[in-house]
Formats: sequence, structure tokens, C-alpha cells
Amino acid sequence: MRLVATLAAAAGILLMGAVTSNAEGVDEIDPDVAARLYNPEMLDPAQPVGASPLREFKAKNPPPWKIGYASSYAGNTWRANAMDYLQNVVIPKYKELGLISEVVITQSNLNDSTQIQQMRQLVDQGVDAIFVCCSNPTALNQTVQYAYDKGVPTFSFTGYLTAPTSVNSSVNYQVVGFEIGKRMAEELGGKGNVLVVEGIPGTSASDSQDRGVKAGLATSADIKVVGSIAGMWTDQVAQGEVQKWLATHPGKLDGIVVQSAAEMGVLRAIQQSGRTGVKVAIGGELGALCTWRKNPDLIAAAVQAWPPGDDIALIWDIMMRTMLGQGPKVQSVLVDPVVVTHDDVMTMLPENCDENAQNWLNVGKDKWGSSAFLDQFFVNPSDPAMYKK
Repeated sequence: MRLVATLAAAAGILLMGAVTSNAEGVDEIDPDVAARLYNPEMLDPAQPVGASPLREFKAKNPPPWKIGYASSYAGNTWRANAMDYLQNVVIPKYKELGLISEVVITQSNLNDSTQIQQMRQLVDQGVDAIFVCCSNPTALNQTVQYAYDKGVPTFSFTGYLTAPTSVNSSVNYQVVGFEIGKRMAEELGGKGNVLVVEGIPGTSASDSQDRGVKAGLATSADIKVVGSIAGMWTDQVAQGEVQKWLATHPGKLDGIVVQSAAEMGVLRAIQQSGRTGVKVAIGGELGALCTWRKNPDLIAAAVQAWPPGDDIALIWDIMMRTMLGQGPKVQSVLVDPVVVTHDDVMTMLPENCDENAQNWLNVGKDKWGSSAFLDQFFVNPSDPAMYKK
């Protein structure tokens, strides 16, 4: 289900600080997609959506290419699921196609300086392209330029880089956050106390979604944000932080809006506290979806904003298309989030599902950057899976 069309008017009131973005490049894609996903009043003001400087890019070497993945973090279930999909689905497929020779993976553990050093080393070691995830939107910019000057483009998924030569892919996180916050306000009948659990502050995806969440909650004047804490997109961290918050805030709590991957930790913290009747936003963790299956009053609908396998597949497709000279039109390729109903969960998960499951819901390429959808973002589009040696 598409979310954006019904939100523009309200967001126009709440997000008046948004900066009108350069329409060049965006004006070449489907007008409905542009209106739905690139409306300046619905965008994070820093989201780069101008014309891509890689429109005329040609890879410095023919395939097969050596690719670098400068991962910034490995400590949550989402990253583990994304890595599993990369190693067991994407890499074998594209090796067989003859488009890649290897993928060199580094981990920086949320240290920008380490990630910068690793990216420069990847360039110096001869990779043909680099992709990153969920990184600081500005800290890597000089390194992205360093790589670009040596013929190595950088691609960012699940969050953007503001470097002009990077290519980004994700949902519109400000829209997602707004939708989640607005839904919570409606769940509570427009009145109540809400705790907000952010992701990793300072990363674009977390900050964009948090901004949207608080704007969505603000659509109801009697919703009060009683706290805002960082769950670090990690269940164990979120559980500990929410437990500490609950212990020091004994007053009434009606709802918790949490960014995945942390909702399982939040649910455990609530259970251990003995509190009941607290609404909790659900994302894509199968364990949390299982808890919701067994407790239908937990929330009315879940919003899947970052299915790990689909997000990896999306940026990989964009990277391969760019390397093949197809010419990206815009700096950021945005896709629609997906709403999951309780009826969907009843169908997807068995009655004896595991509330501690560490896997994630992937919605599939047809709903997350299909070949036909991505074609509009390239000058000379073609499905890279159709590549012939």
C-alpha cells in the first residue's frame, strides 16, 4: 500500500522548513512517482535529489568488477540479515552473470574515521565501486570525492550521503516517520503520552525518520512526547534504555514509537516492567511481528521501511546499472514503504511462530524497486540480471 498520497496536505503544514529541491533529473521520472516521493514539502531538507553527476559515468574497467562494501556496523539483526542476503543471494548470482569477481567487506563499528580509512584503502586496493549503509550523511564526503576522482563511484543504501557524486537509495524516511507517528496518534484517539525510541542519532535514516515521527505525532494536539531515547537500531540496547526510562518515569505511558531494529527489545522491556495496554509501533522484525500476531491489539498496522534483503538488492541493482553505463538521472532513488496488516501477519506467520526470531520480513522486488520501476531513473535502462558475458 502506498502511504504518501494521503499525507501531503498535513505535512505541508508541519514541515514548512523543508527546502525546495532541484527538480532537474526528478522532472524526467514518472510524474506520479515524483509527486509521491519527491514532493519538497515531504522530503528531509538535506536529502540530495538533484541531477546525478554520474549520468555520463563509464566504469574504468570492464566486468567482472571488484566491489567494496564499507559497512559501518554489524551489531543488529538487520545488518546480519542484509549481510546474509548479500553473501548467499546477491554475490553468487552476479558472479555467475560475470559482472563481479569479488566483494571486499570491511566493518567500522560506527567509527567515521575508521570507515573513511577503510574506504580509502578499498580504493587503493583497486575496487571498481563502493557501497555503504546507514552512514553519517556528511562525514564521508571527502572520501567519496577521493574515490570518484580515481574512477570509483560510491553508493549508499538505507540512508543518504550528501556528497554530490554519491548515488543513494531508500524509502523517504521523513514520510515513513510521519506516517508511523500519525498512525500512533490515531491509535490513541488523539490523546496520550508517547515515548519515542530513535535509531542511531546522526545517521540520515534515523534523523529523517525521527523528524517525521514527531511531526506525525504533532498532528494531534493532545499527544505528548514524554521522552526521546536512542535505541541504536539494536534490540539489546533498546531493551536496556527503555527499561531504564520506565524505571524512572512511573507515570502513564500510552504508546511507544520505535525504529526497527529495536521493537523486540522494546516489547521485552514493557513485558518485564509489568505495564499493560501500551501501543507499540512494529516494523519488520519477524519476532515482533509474531508477538503482534498473538496480540492483535498491539497496533493496527506495521510499516516496513527497510527490508534488509530488498534494500541490498535495490542498491546493488542501481550500482550495477550505473557501472554498465545506464546513467542515473537523480542522486537519490526513493521507493514506497509497505504497510502490513494484522490479516497479512496471520497469513505470513504460523500460529506457533517464534517471538524471538532474528529474521526479517522481505517484501520482494516487485514491491521494492522492481525492474520496471527502476527503469525510469536511468537514461539507458536495462535489467542487469539480463547481462550476457
